[in-house]
Amino acid sequence: TLTNTDKCYQYWPDQGCWMYGNIRVAMEDFTVLVDYTIRKFCVQFQAGEGTRAPRLVTQLHFTSWPDFGVPFSPIGMLKFLKKVKTVNPSYAGPVVVHCSAGVGRTGTFIVIDGMIDMMHGEQMVDVFGSVSRIREQRCQLIQTDMQYSFIYQALLEYYLYGDTELDVCSLEGHLHRLHNTRAPNDRLGLEEEFRKLTNVRIMKENMRTGNLPANMKKNRVLQIIPYDFNRVILPVKRGQEFTDYINASFIDGYRQKDYFIATQGPLSHTVEDFWRMMWDWSCHSIVMLTELKEREQDKCFQYWPSEGSVTFGDYTLELRADTLCDTFTLKDMVLTYRLVRMEKHARHVRHFHFHGWPEIGIPAEGRGMIDLVASVQRQQQQSGNHPIIVHCSAGAGRTGTFIALSNILERVKAEGLLDVFQTVKSLRMQRPHMVQTMEQYDFCYKVVQDFVEIFSDYANFK
Repeated sequence: TLTNTDKCYQYWPDQGCWMYGNIRVAMEDFTVLVDYTIRKFCVQFQAGEGTRAPRLVTQLHFTSWPDFGVPFSPIGMLKFLKKVKTVNPSYAGPVVVHCSAGVGRTGTFIVIDGMIDMMHGEQMVDVFGSVSRIREQRCQLIQTDMQYSFIYQALLEYYLYGDTELDVCSLEGHLHRLHNTRAPNDRLGLEEEFRKLTNVRIMKENMRTGNLPANMKKNRVLQIIPYDFNRVILPVKRGQEFTDYINASFIDGYRQKDYFIATQGPLSHTVEDFWRMMWDWSCHSIVMLTELKEREQDKCFQYWPSEGSVTFGDYTLELRADTLCDTFTLKDMVLTYRLVRMEKHARHVRHFHFHGWPEIGIPAEGRGMIDLVASVQRQQQQSGNHPIIVHCSAGAGRTGTFIALSNILERVKAEGLLDVFQTVKSLRMQRPHMVQTMEQYDFCYKVVQDFVEIFSDYANFK
Protein backbone atom coordinates (compact mmCIF):
# COMPACT_ATOMS: atom_id res chain seq x y z
CA THR A 1 0.00 0.00 0.00
CA LEU A 2 1.33 3.44 -1.00
CA THR A 3 -0.40 6.68 0.08
CA ASN A 4 -3.26 4.59 1.55
CA THR A 5 -4.20 3.25 -1.89
CA ASP A 6 -4.18 -0.48 -2.57
CA LYS A 7 -1.57 -1.16 -5.23
CA CYS A 8 -1.36 -4.96 -5.15
CA TYR A 9 -3.25 -7.75 -3.42
CA GLN A 10 -0.94 -9.91 -1.31
CA TYR A 11 -0.71 -13.08 -3.36
CA TRP A 12 1.58 -15.04 -1.02
CA PRO A 13 1.37 -16.34 2.57
CA ASP A 14 3.43 -14.68 5.31
CA GLN A 15 3.88 -18.14 6.78
CA GLY A 16 2.52 -21.64 6.27
CA CYS A 17 0.65 -22.25 3.02
CA TRP A 18 -2.34 -20.90 1.12
CA MET A 19 -4.44 -22.48 -1.63
CA TYR A 20 -5.28 -20.45 -4.74
CA GLY A 21 -7.74 -22.64 -6.57
CA ASN A 22 -5.76 -25.80 -7.38
CA ILE A 23 -2.39 -24.21 -6.62
CA ARG A 24 -0.76 -24.63 -3.23
CA VAL A 25 1.76 -21.94 -2.23
CA ALA A 26 3.93 -22.56 0.84
CA MET A 27 6.38 -20.06 2.35
CA GLU A 28 9.80 -21.72 2.56
CA ASP A 29 12.11 -18.86 3.54
CA PHE A 30 12.43 -15.07 3.50
CA THR A 31 15.23 -12.54 3.95
CA VAL A 32 14.63 -8.84 4.63
CA LEU A 33 17.33 -6.43 3.42
CA VAL A 34 17.40 -2.64 3.38
CA ASP A 35 16.31 -2.24 -0.27
CA TYR A 36 14.47 -5.47 -1.00
CA THR A 37 13.02 -8.65 0.47
CA ILE A 38 13.65 -12.15 -0.90
CA ARG A 39 10.90 -14.75 -0.46
CA LYS A 40 11.05 -18.39 -1.51
CA PHE A 41 7.86 -20.36 -2.14
CA CYS A 42 7.17 -23.99 -2.87
CA VAL A 43 4.43 -23.95 -5.53
CA GLN A 44 2.50 -27.11 -6.44
CA PHE A 45 -0.46 -27.83 -8.69
CA GLN A 46 -2.99 -30.10 -6.97
CA ALA A 47 -6.07 -31.38 -8.79
CA GLY A 48 -8.32 -34.42 -9.06
CA GLU A 49 -6.22 -35.95 -11.84
CA GLY A 50 -3.09 -35.89 -9.66
CA THR A 51 -0.45 -33.74 -8.08
CA ARG A 52 2.40 -32.32 -10.13
CA ALA A 53 6.00 -31.96 -8.99
CA PRO A 54 6.54 -28.91 -6.76
CA ARG A 55 8.47 -25.93 -8.05
CA LEU A 56 10.63 -23.48 -6.08
CA VAL A 57 9.71 -19.90 -6.92
CA THR A 58 11.78 -16.92 -5.73
CA GLN A 59 10.11 -13.54 -5.33
CA LEU A 60 12.35 -10.47 -5.10
CA HIS A 61 10.37 -7.53 -3.74
CA PHE A 62 12.00 -4.10 -4.19
CA THR A 63 10.91 -1.96 -1.23
CA SER A 64 12.90 1.26 -1.73
CA TRP A 65 10.73 2.92 -4.36
CA PRO A 66 9.17 6.00 -2.70
CA ASP A 67 5.47 6.86 -2.82
CA PHE A 68 6.20 9.59 -5.37
CA GLY A 69 8.96 9.95 -7.92
CA VAL A 70 11.91 7.60 -8.12
CA PRO A 71 14.56 6.28 -5.70
CA PHE A 72 17.01 8.90 -4.45
CA SER A 73 19.94 6.82 -5.75
CA PRO A 74 20.13 4.00 -8.32
CA ILE A 75 22.55 1.97 -6.14
CA GLY A 76 19.79 -0.10 -4.51
CA MET A 77 18.12 -0.84 -7.85
CA LEU A 78 21.41 -2.00 -9.40
CA LYS A 79 22.06 -4.33 -6.44
CA PHE A 80 18.50 -5.62 -6.77
CA LEU A 81 18.88 -6.21 -10.51
CA LYS A 82 22.08 -8.17 -9.98
CA LYS A 83 20.38 -10.34 -7.35
CA VAL A 84 17.49 -11.05 -9.76
CA LYS A 85 19.97 -12.25 -12.38
CA THR A 86 21.86 -14.33 -9.81
CA VAL A 87 18.89 -16.24 -8.43
CA ASN A 88 17.18 -16.89 -11.77
CA PRO A 89 18.48 -20.22 -13.15
CA SER A 90 19.52 -20.47 -16.81
CA TYR A 91 16.82 -23.08 -17.54
CA ALA A 92 14.01 -20.91 -16.15
CA GLY A 93 11.25 -19.34 -18.20
CA PRO A 94 10.66 -15.57 -18.39
CA VAL A 95 11.05 -13.43 -15.28
CA VAL A 96 7.66 -12.07 -14.18
CA VAL A 97 7.92 -8.34 -13.41
CA HIS A 98 5.11 -6.24 -11.94
CA CYS A 99 4.45 -3.05 -10.04
CA SER A 100 0.83 -1.89 -9.67
CA ALA A 101 -0.36 -1.19 -13.22
CA GLY A 102 2.66 -2.97 -14.69
CA VAL A 103 3.91 -0.05 -16.76
CA GLY A 104 5.92 2.68 -14.97
CA ARG A 105 8.27 1.00 -12.51
CA THR A 106 8.02 -2.29 -14.40
CA GLY A 107 9.21 -0.65 -17.61
CA THR A 108 11.99 1.18 -15.78
CA PHE A 109 13.36 -2.09 -14.39
CA ILE A 110 13.14 -3.88 -17.76
CA VAL A 111 14.91 -1.09 -19.68
CA ILE A 112 17.76 -0.79 -17.15
CA ASP A 113 18.28 -4.56 -17.36
CA GLY A 114 18.29 -4.53 -21.17
CA MET A 115 20.59 -1.53 -21.45
CA ILE A 116 23.19 -3.04 -19.10
CA ASP A 117 23.20 -6.16 -21.29
CA MET A 118 23.56 -3.92 -24.36
CA MET A 119 26.41 -2.03 -22.69
CA HIS A 120 28.28 -5.32 -22.24
CA GLY A 121 27.46 -6.72 -25.67
CA GLU A 122 27.75 -3.67 -27.92
CA GLN A 123 29.57 -1.02 -25.83
CA MET A 124 26.66 1.36 -26.38
CA VAL A 125 23.16 2.09 -25.11
CA ASP A 126 19.97 3.18 -26.85
CA VAL A 127 17.46 4.15 -24.19
CA PHE A 128 15.12 5.98 -26.56
CA GLY A 129 15.05 3.06 -28.99
CA SER A 130 14.53 0.52 -26.22
CA VAL A 131 11.64 2.44 -24.66
CA SER A 132 10.05 2.92 -28.09
CA ARG A 133 10.26 -0.82 -28.82
CA ILE A 134 8.82 -2.03 -25.52
CA ARG A 135 5.99 0.51 -25.79
CA GLU A 136 4.95 -1.28 -28.97
CA GLN A 137 4.65 -4.45 -26.86
CA ARG A 138 2.84 -2.89 -23.88
CA CYS A 139 1.44 0.62 -23.83
CA GLN A 140 2.75 3.36 -21.54
CA LEU A 141 5.80 1.48 -20.28
CA ILE A 142 7.93 4.19 -18.58
CA GLN A 143 5.23 6.62 -17.50
CA THR A 144 7.10 9.75 -16.38
CA ASP A 145 10.10 11.85 -17.31
CA MET A 146 11.52 11.12 -13.82
CA GLN A 147 11.46 7.37 -14.55
CA TYR A 148 13.08 8.00 -17.94
CA SER A 149 15.78 10.14 -16.31
CA PHE A 150 16.30 7.50 -13.60
CA ILE A 151 17.23 4.96 -16.31
CA TYR A 152 20.08 7.25 -17.39
CA GLN A 153 21.17 7.76 -13.76
CA ALA A 154 21.35 4.00 -13.24
CA LEU A 155 23.30 3.45 -16.47
CA LEU A 156 25.72 6.28 -15.65
CA GLU A 157 26.28 4.82 -12.17
CA TYR A 158 26.99 1.41 -13.70
CA TYR A 159 29.27 2.87 -16.41
CA LEU A 160 31.33 4.99 -14.00
CA TYR A 161 31.78 2.43 -11.24
CA GLY A 162 30.88 -0.96 -12.68
CA ASP A 163 30.28 -3.96 -10.46
CA THR A 164 32.45 -3.53 -7.35
CA GLU A 165 30.96 -6.43 -5.42
CA LEU A 166 33.39 -9.14 -4.26
CA ASP A 167 33.10 -12.69 -3.04
CA VAL A 168 35.20 -13.07 0.12
CA CYS A 169 37.31 -15.64 -1.74
CA SER A 170 38.35 -12.85 -4.16
CA LEU A 171 39.25 -10.37 -1.41
CA GLU A 172 42.93 -11.25 -1.15
CA GLY A 173 43.52 -10.88 -4.89
CA HIS A 174 41.57 -7.62 -4.99
CA LEU A 175 43.64 -6.16 -2.14
CA HIS A 176 46.85 -7.21 -3.87
CA ARG A 177 45.74 -5.29 -6.98
CA LEU A 178 44.68 -2.24 -4.94
CA HIS A 179 48.04 -2.02 -3.18
CA ASN A 180 50.31 -2.90 -6.10
CA THR A 181 48.67 -1.83 -9.36
CA ARG A 182 49.04 1.71 -10.62
CA ALA A 183 46.40 3.52 -12.65
CA PRO A 184 47.38 5.41 -15.86
CA ASN A 185 47.81 8.60 -13.78
CA ASP A 186 50.38 6.76 -11.60
CA ARG A 187 48.00 6.50 -8.66
CA LEU A 188 47.82 3.26 -6.71
CA GLY A 189 44.64 1.27 -7.29
CA LEU A 190 43.53 2.09 -3.74
CA GLU A 191 44.08 5.82 -4.32
CA GLU A 192 42.11 5.65 -7.55
CA GLU A 193 39.23 3.75 -5.93
CA PHE A 194 39.06 6.24 -3.05
CA ARG A 195 39.34 9.20 -5.45
CA LYS A 196 36.15 8.05 -7.18
CA LEU A 197 34.32 8.60 -3.90
CA THR A 198 35.02 12.32 -4.24
CA ASN A 199 32.59 12.25 -7.19
CA VAL A 200 29.82 12.07 -4.59
CA ARG A 201 28.68 15.68 -4.61
CA ILE A 202 28.11 17.41 -1.27
CA MET A 203 24.56 18.75 -1.60
CA LYS A 204 24.91 22.13 0.13
CA GLU A 205 21.44 23.13 -1.06
CA ASN A 206 20.09 20.35 1.19
CA MET A 207 21.77 21.72 4.34
CA ARG A 208 19.53 24.73 4.88
CA THR A 209 18.35 23.86 8.41
CA GLY A 210 21.85 23.25 9.77
CA ASN A 211 23.06 26.51 8.22
CA LEU A 212 20.36 28.69 9.78
CA PRO A 213 21.99 31.37 11.99
CA ALA A 214 20.18 30.01 15.08
CA ASN A 215 21.62 26.53 14.46
CA MET A 216 25.19 27.32 13.41
CA LYS A 217 26.46 27.31 17.00
CA LYS A 218 25.13 23.75 17.39
CA ASN A 219 27.57 22.44 14.76
CA ARG A 220 31.02 21.33 15.89
CA VAL A 221 32.51 21.35 12.35
CA LEU A 222 30.91 23.65 9.78
CA GLN A 223 31.78 21.36 6.85
CA ILE A 224 29.82 18.45 8.35
CA ILE A 225 26.15 19.36 8.51
CA PRO A 226 23.26 16.90 8.10
CA TYR A 227 21.15 16.88 4.97
CA ASP A 228 17.58 18.08 5.43
CA PHE A 229 16.08 14.94 3.88
CA ASN A 230 17.45 12.57 6.56
CA ARG A 231 18.33 14.76 9.52
CA VAL A 232 17.08 13.69 12.95
CA ILE A 233 14.21 16.00 13.89
CA LEU A 234 13.56 16.74 17.57
CA PRO A 235 10.12 17.76 18.88
CA VAL A 236 9.99 21.55 19.16
CA LYS A 237 10.08 22.80 22.75
CA ARG A 238 6.94 24.70 23.63
CA GLY A 239 7.36 28.40 22.95
CA GLN A 240 10.95 28.01 21.69
CA GLU A 241 11.77 28.33 17.99
CA PHE A 242 14.62 26.43 16.31
CA THR A 243 14.68 23.67 18.93
CA ASP A 244 14.07 20.82 16.48
CA TYR A 245 17.68 20.77 15.20
CA ILE A 246 20.60 18.55 16.19
CA ASN A 247 23.63 17.74 14.04
CA ALA A 248 22.61 14.13 13.43
CA SER A 249 21.63 12.01 10.41
CA PHE A 250 19.67 8.80 9.99
CA ILE A 251 21.81 6.20 8.20
CA ASP A 252 20.67 2.93 6.62
CA GLY A 253 21.88 -0.42 7.92
CA TYR A 254 22.34 -3.67 6.01
CA ARG A 255 18.82 -4.92 6.69
CA GLN A 256 16.95 -1.87 7.93
CA LYS A 257 16.50 1.77 6.97
CA ASP A 258 17.46 4.40 9.57
CA TYR A 259 19.27 1.73 11.58
CA PHE A 260 21.96 4.16 12.76
CA ILE A 261 22.07 7.79 13.86
CA ALA A 262 25.41 9.38 12.95
CA THR A 263 26.08 12.46 15.06
CA GLN A 264 28.85 14.70 16.37
CA GLY A 265 30.26 14.54 19.88
CA PRO A 266 27.92 16.70 22.00
CA LEU A 267 28.95 20.27 22.82
CA SER A 268 28.35 21.65 26.32
CA HIS A 269 25.24 23.50 25.08
CA THR A 270 23.84 20.57 23.03
CA VAL A 271 24.02 17.78 25.65
CA GLU A 272 20.32 18.07 26.52
CA ASP A 273 19.49 17.89 22.80
CA PHE A 274 21.58 14.70 22.59
CA TRP A 275 19.58 13.06 25.38
CA ARG A 276 16.31 14.39 23.94
CA MET A 277 17.22 12.60 20.70
CA MET A 278 18.06 9.46 22.65
CA TRP A 279 14.70 9.54 24.44
CA ASP A 280 12.45 10.58 21.55
CA TRP A 281 13.84 8.00 19.12
CA SER A 282 13.83 5.18 21.73
CA CYS A 283 17.57 4.50 21.39
CA HIS A 284 19.29 2.06 23.75
CA SER A 285 22.86 1.94 22.37
CA ILE A 286 25.58 4.58 21.99
CA VAL A 287 28.90 3.95 20.26
CA MET A 288 31.61 6.53 21.06
CA LEU A 289 34.78 6.49 18.92
CA THR A 290 36.77 9.42 20.32
CA GLU A 291 38.32 10.44 23.63
CA LEU A 292 37.03 13.59 25.33
CA LYS A 293 40.35 15.28 24.50
CA GLU A 294 42.88 14.41 21.82
CA ARG A 295 46.09 16.32 21.14
CA GLU A 296 45.02 18.89 23.77
CA GLN A 297 41.83 19.67 21.83
CA ASP A 298 38.28 19.18 23.10
CA LYS A 299 36.61 16.50 20.98
CA CYS A 300 33.47 15.77 22.99
CA PHE A 301 31.77 17.09 26.11
CA GLN A 302 31.31 14.44 28.83
CA TYR A 303 27.61 13.71 28.63
CA TRP A 304 27.45 10.93 31.25
CA PRO A 305 28.19 10.73 35.01
CA SER A 306 31.59 9.48 36.20
CA GLU A 307 29.68 8.10 39.18
CA GLY A 308 26.22 8.44 40.68
CA SER A 309 23.90 10.53 38.54
CA VAL A 310 23.87 13.77 36.57
CA THR A 311 21.04 15.90 35.17
CA PHE A 312 20.96 17.75 31.84
CA GLY A 313 17.80 19.84 31.58
CA ASP A 314 14.85 17.46 31.88
CA TYR A 315 16.96 14.28 31.64
CA THR A 316 18.77 12.42 34.42
CA LEU A 317 21.45 9.78 33.86
CA GLU A 318 22.35 7.26 36.53
CA LEU A 319 25.47 5.11 36.14
CA ARG A 320 24.72 1.51 37.11
CA ALA A 321 27.84 -0.34 35.90
CA ASP A 322 31.22 0.51 34.35
CA THR A 323 33.14 -2.40 32.81
CA LEU A 324 36.53 -2.27 31.08
CA CYS A 325 36.79 -4.69 28.15
CA ASP A 326 39.86 -5.25 25.94
CA THR A 327 39.48 -2.23 23.66
CA PHE A 328 36.36 -0.48 24.93
CA THR A 329 34.58 0.55 28.12
CA LEU A 330 31.02 -0.61 28.63
CA LYS A 331 28.74 1.61 30.72
CA ASP A 332 25.22 0.64 31.73
CA MET A 333 23.06 3.63 32.58
CA VAL A 334 19.43 4.46 33.29
CA LEU A 335 17.90 7.47 31.56
CA THR A 336 14.81 9.12 33.03
CA TYR A 337 12.76 12.05 31.76
CA ARG A 338 11.64 14.61 34.36
CA LEU A 339 8.08 14.75 33.03
CA VAL A 340 7.77 10.95 33.07
CA ARG A 341 9.13 9.77 36.43
CA MET A 342 7.36 6.42 36.57
CA GLU A 343 9.76 3.46 36.84
CA LYS A 344 8.34 1.76 33.77
CA HIS A 345 9.38 4.77 31.70
CA ALA A 346 13.04 4.61 32.72
CA ARG A 347 15.25 3.74 29.75
CA HIS A 348 18.23 1.40 29.99
CA VAL A 349 21.15 2.70 27.93
CA ARG A 350 24.36 0.89 27.05
CA HIS A 351 27.38 3.04 26.17
CA PHE A 352 30.26 1.51 24.18
CA HIS A 353 33.36 3.73 24.39
CA PHE A 354 36.05 2.46 22.00
CA HIS A 355 39.61 3.29 23.13
CA GLY A 356 41.49 1.58 20.33
CA TRP A 357 41.56 4.54 17.95
CA PRO A 358 44.82 6.52 18.20
CA GLU A 359 44.86 10.30 18.07
CA ILE A 360 46.42 10.14 14.60
CA GLY A 361 45.72 7.48 11.98
CA ILE A 362 43.79 4.26 12.45
CA PRO A 363 43.77 1.34 14.91
CA ALA A 364 46.82 -0.91 14.63
CA GLU A 365 44.73 -4.05 14.13
CA GLY A 366 41.16 -4.93 13.26
CA ARG A 367 40.24 -7.36 16.04
CA GLY A 368 39.13 -4.64 18.46
CA MET A 369 36.74 -3.17 15.90
CA ILE A 370 35.38 -6.65 15.07
CA ASP A 371 34.70 -7.26 18.77
CA LEU A 372 33.02 -3.86 19.13
CA VAL A 373 30.73 -4.42 16.13
CA ALA A 374 29.76 -7.86 17.46
CA SER A 375 29.04 -6.51 20.97
CA VAL A 376 26.83 -3.72 19.63
CA GLN A 377 24.89 -6.16 17.44
CA ARG A 378 24.30 -8.47 20.40
CA GLN A 379 22.98 -5.53 22.41
CA GLN A 380 20.63 -4.63 19.55
CA GLN A 381 19.17 -8.12 19.50
CA GLN A 382 18.45 -7.91 23.22
CA SER A 383 17.03 -4.37 23.32
CA GLY A 384 15.08 -4.27 20.05
CA ASN A 385 16.22 -2.75 16.79
CA HIS A 386 15.92 0.92 17.67
CA PRO A 387 18.48 3.26 16.08
CA ILE A 388 22.09 2.95 17.27
CA ILE A 389 23.68 6.33 18.02
CA VAL A 390 27.26 6.48 16.70
CA HIS A 391 29.57 9.45 17.18
CA CYS A 392 33.19 10.50 17.12
CA SER A 393 33.97 14.21 17.26
CA ALA A 394 32.59 15.56 13.97
CA GLY A 395 30.46 12.48 13.27
CA ALA A 396 31.90 11.54 9.88
CA GLY A 397 35.36 9.92 9.71
CA ARG A 398 35.46 7.32 12.48
CA THR A 399 31.66 7.28 12.69
CA GLY A 400 31.39 6.47 8.99
CA THR A 401 34.09 3.81 9.29
CA PHE A 402 32.26 2.04 12.13
CA ILE A 403 28.91 2.12 10.31
CA ALA A 404 30.51 0.96 7.05
CA LEU A 405 32.15 -1.96 8.86
CA SER A 406 28.93 -2.89 10.65
CA ASN A 407 27.10 -3.12 7.32
CA ILE A 408 29.98 -4.83 5.48
CA LEU A 409 30.60 -7.48 8.15
CA GLU A 410 26.90 -8.27 8.47
CA ARG A 411 26.72 -8.84 4.72
CA VAL A 412 29.86 -10.99 4.76
CA LYS A 413 28.29 -13.18 7.45
CA ALA A 414 24.94 -13.43 5.65
CA GLU A 415 26.00 -13.70 2.00
CA GLY A 416 29.77 -14.17 1.84
CA LEU A 417 29.87 -10.98 -0.27
CA LEU A 418 31.16 -7.44 0.26
CA ASP A 419 31.22 -4.14 -1.57
CA VAL A 420 33.35 -1.65 0.34
CA PHE A 421 33.22 0.97 -2.41
CA GLN A 422 29.43 1.12 -2.77
CA THR A 423 28.90 0.82 0.99
CA VAL A 424 31.02 3.93 1.60
CA LYS A 425 29.55 5.73 -1.41
CA SER A 426 26.05 5.12 -0.06
CA LEU A 427 27.07 6.51 3.36
CA ARG A 428 28.49 9.66 1.74
CA MET A 429 25.17 10.24 0.01
CA GLN A 430 23.50 10.21 3.43
CA ARG A 431 26.01 12.39 5.35
CA PRO A 432 29.00 14.39 4.06
CA HIS A 433 32.57 13.08 4.43
CA MET A 434 31.64 9.69 5.88
CA VAL A 435 34.86 7.61 5.96
CA GLN A 436 36.95 10.73 5.61
CA THR A 437 40.43 9.53 4.65
CA MET A 438 41.99 6.95 2.37
CA GLU A 439 43.57 5.43 5.48
CA GLN A 440 40.12 4.86 7.01
CA TYR A 441 38.90 3.43 3.69
CA ASP A 442 41.83 1.00 3.56
CA PHE A 443 41.13 0.09 7.20
CA CYS A 444 37.66 -1.14 6.15
CA TYR A 445 39.34 -3.65 3.83
CA LYS A 446 41.86 -4.62 6.51
CA VAL A 447 39.15 -5.34 9.10
CA VAL A 448 37.20 -7.49 6.64
CA GLN A 449 40.39 -9.39 5.81
CA ASP A 450 41.05 -9.95 9.53
CA PHE A 451 37.44 -11.04 10.03
CA VAL A 452 37.62 -13.61 7.24
CA GLU A 453 40.93 -14.99 8.53
CA ILE A 454 39.68 -15.24 12.13
CA PHE A 455 36.36 -16.87 11.31
CA SER A 456 37.12 -18.84 8.14
CA ASP A 457 37.31 -22.07 10.18
CA TYR A 458 33.76 -21.51 11.46
CA ALA A 459 32.07 -20.22 8.32
CA ASN A 460 31.87 -21.15 4.67
CA PHE A 461 34.10 -18.32 3.52
CA LYS A 462 36.80 -20.29 1.72
